[in-house]
Amino acid sequence: MQTLTIFTPAYNRAHLLPRLYESLKNQTSKDFVWLIIDDGSVDNTVEVVAGFKAENRVEIEYIRQENQGMHGAHNTAYANITTELNTCIDSDDLMPHNAVQLILEKWSAVTDKHLYVGLVGLDADLHGNLLGTAFTTHTTTLENFYLRGGRGDKKLVYRTEVMQQYPPYPLFEGEKYVGLGYKYLLADQDYELVTLNEILVLVDYQPGGSSMNMFRQYHNNPKGFAFIRKQGMLLSKSRKRRFVEAVHYVSSSLLSKNPSFLAESPKKMLTLLAIPFGIALWMVILYKNRKTLNSTEL
Repeated sequence: MQTLTIFTPAYNRAHLLPRLYESLKNQTSKDFVWLIIDDGSVDNTVEVVAGFKAENRVEIEYIRQENQGMHGAHNTAYANITTELNTCIDSDDLMPHNAVQLILEKWSAVTDKHLYVGLVGLDADLHGNLLGTAFTTHTTTLENFYLRGGRGDKKLVYRTEVMQQYPPYPLFEGEKYVGLGYKYLLADQDYELVTLNEILVLVDYQPGGSSMNMFRQYHNNPKGFAFIRKQGMLLSKSRKRRFVEAVHYVSSSLLSKNPSFLAESPKKMLTLLAIPFGIALWMVILYKNRKTLNSTEL
């Protein structure tokens, strides 16, 4: 059995998958499985993946499902991964040729593996420029890294058996987004990550991707955002972060027209204090979304 699963959620990304595939073919270590979760694509993803599999250069598993959004694809991945480690590489990203080798060598050197949830490495742009900051400690939780002033997206490599013990991301009817940070925050409560100051992924944020359209995501998926904000209020170590989560919880609750949001809040006094700021954020989201729609129509 292979040690690492690289899983890729894909929705209408047939034009991008070949670039990622080329980077996986060129890995110096082949001790991995590429799991593609086709999240209801209507392009030619099926045919593209069939072409990859016919080459027999990379061990590939392919699962097709009805469109559920990124978090639904993650649920499917976690339910089907059987390797010790896993990492998500998005369809618009690629891996440096030695990334798998770096992951496996670092993990092999870790003693008392049961004490850690996995590894965390670095992201860079397509030109190799580091995104954000490197690590200054040998171990960390994801939240502690950012609370200590760390910046930028980072690549997470998790132990599969640990991530499978946490609840799946909830699915809300009519919505396609729940923040992936939910499971990461749960893992932070129980384990630290071993840091790896090596670039494990080259990212290429797409105009239509979720990272580039957060105000639209806020507007279109308020129940999903309200859910993750409640978790943040409960689990974050930072008082400032908990207040920010409460502000966003208020705005998401207003967007979802939920009159019971205060009663449903896990931190009622904090939520009460956040209401004026949440109303202001709600108005900004409505304005930004209306502006985006108007520019699209022109």
